[in-house]
Amino acid sequence: MKSVLIVDDAAFMRLNLRNILKDSYEIVGEAKNGLEAVEMYKKLSPDIVTMDITMPVMDGLEAIRAIKAYDPDSKIIVCSAMGQQKMIIEAIEAGAKDFIVKPFKEERVLAAVKKFI
Repeated sequence: MKSVLIVDDAAFMRLNLRNILKDSYEIVGEAKNGLEAVEMYKKLSPDIVTMDITMPVMDGLEAIRAIKAYDPDSKIIVCSAMGQQKMIIEAIEAGAKDFIVKPFKEERVLAAVKKFI
C-alpha cells in the first residue's frame, strides 16, 4: 500500500484528509508545521505528501523547497485555502505536483493523489 504524509496545522484538516485517504493509502505520519514535515519526510520516505501552505514555524513553500532539495523525486500536493494565483504558481515553482483549494471535495483529493502514485 502506498504511503502518505499529511501536513496541516489544523487538526481537523489532518483528520479530514486522513478519513478521505485511509481506505486507499497508509497514513505514515501527520505533521503540524513545515519543519516537522521535513523531518518526518526524511524519516518516513512517504510516497506522497499533502502540504498546507500557511503554517507556523516553517510554511509550506519553505517545506516543499526543503523536501525537494533532499529528494528531487518527492511528490507533494498542496492542500490550502490560499487559492490565489500567486500562491499556486509559487507552490508549483517550488516543486508541488498539484494544488487543491480548501474546502475540497473527497473525489478531488483522491483523484490528485492517485494521479501521482
